[in-house]
Amino acid sequence: MRSRWLRIALGGLLAALVSTLVAHAHEIRPAYLQIDEIGSERYEVLWRTPLLSGMRLPVALRFPSDIRNVTGPYERELPDSLVERRIIDAPGGLTGRRIEFVALEATITDVMVRTQTRGGGHTTTLVHPSQPWVVIEAGQTLLSVARTYLVHGVDHILFGVDHLLFVLGLLLIVRDRWMLVKTITAFTVAHSITLAAATLGYVHVPAAPLNAAIALSILFVGVEVMRSWRGETSFALRHPWLVAFLFGLLHGIGFASGLVSLGLPQGDIPLALLTFNLGVEIGQLLFVAAILLLERAFRLLEIRWPWPLQYAPAYVLGTSAAFWTIDRVVAMLEGAT
Repeated sequence: MRSRWLRIALGGLLAALVSTLVAHAHEIRPAYLQIDEIGSERYEVLWRTPLLSGMRLPVALRFPSDIRNVTGPYERELPDSLVERRIIDAPGGLTGRRIEFVALEATITDVMVRTQTRGGGHTTTLVHPSQPWVVIEAGQTLLSVARTYLVHGVDHILFGVDHLLFVLGLLLIVRDRWMLVKTITAFTVAHSITLAAATLGYVHVPAAPLNAAIALSILFVGVEVMRSWRGETSFALRHPWLVAFLFGLLHGIGFASGLVSLGLPQGDIPLALLTFNLGVEIGQLLFVAAILLLERAFRLLEIRWPWPLQYAPAYVLGTSAAFWTIDRVVAMLEGAT
């Protein structure tokens, strides 16, 4: 009974998620702005933007009109991002001044902004498309910085459609609540391990094969969902927690891209890793809770949908994952030539 109502509840939600799957899967990688004070009214600026299918994110910096470039900007293209460096003069300093991110509101990408003064003060701010600018502060408390990375972690998982689809697949093959707790815990432990290892530099997997493997993990779970609904069994269906753990190791490296792509200073990594991971867990639990509440609501209301729609989640999950896998493998092979 739980499985039938869960299928109904997930049908519409899964379709909505997949509608953004191909268009925005990579755009959730944040941009990064670092501003270091190197002299009286003089600053070094690093501006990193992700590359989307080889194209630059269409977002530009806009400083106040009286700020001028001393050197640069000089650009360098990396495999997954474009890095721009310059040195600027800011009459009166940057504290209290506003820096705008032109066209950010047309994307779903956040910008992490970090500033450092010669006196040791620093700030870390997360800028959202809904408010595409930042006002530079003199300094922040440790709690405020931790909150920034926490929010970034929540955003990363809730906008990470690939990770959410995998969790949805796990929900569809788990048969009881105790096994659900065991499975989600295994996924959490696994991706926490590799998130830490990748962020600290102990593990590195190129983005192209990693993305293809994550898509393949979703396809694998989609196949298991159909087996479950046909009354069949398999090792994965008998031990979903083990599947969650093994693939969770892979997804953890994907989560790490949300921090590694920023190129954080070494001093920020411990706090960023702790609070970002906590944010990922909070976002994941919110998503699972929303699905379970949706399931209960449909069950209490006894909403009856045509039987083909009850099987829509498995077909949408499997079809989209197959397309995504092929798309990413082709992109990986093209990049290798």
